[in-house]
Amino acid sequence: MTIANGEKWIDKETKGLSEAAMDIDLTLSADTIRLLAQKARAVASSLQDTFEDGHEGDVEFDADALEQSHGHDGLAEEENDDLSDEELRELIEDLNVDEAAELVAISWIGRGDFEAEDFQQAVDEARDRAAGSTATYLLGMPLLADHLEAGLDALDL
Repeated sequence: MTIANGEKWIDKETKGLSEAAMDIDLTLSADTIRLLAQKARAVASSLQDTFEDGHEGDVEFDADALEQSHGHDGLAEEENDDLSDEELRELIEDLNVDEAAELVAISWIGRGDFEAEDFQQAVDEARDRAAGSTATYLLGMPLLADHLEAGLDALDL
């Protein structure tokens, strides 16, 4: 397919441009989506699986170390660790209906549920299926950051 660009004619397949990139007008900026992906990655990296298989109930204490370093600093640290998750949740919840539907659609495209050329269909379906918290749904995706980045790449954004 060839499109006019001023006086030049550009073969879209040769230049690697996709139909999706030509037709998409996002309510939410690609930079904002990248910021959300970055925050999602930070939240995911702060969640560490400290349990080994078969040892979920095991607890080890060093009595001497506990007596010497008794304090409540751990509680303050836990409270600070939750700020990234809470901040990301609030950012997503503050999105309007159209922005939330676009964000979900981009994550679905990145996950492979939809092709880039089906972006509008994905947005429509995300809007139709919206029930409950968008933040809870998206933060329930273990690879949310990867899905958002892959979706942006697929859409050439």
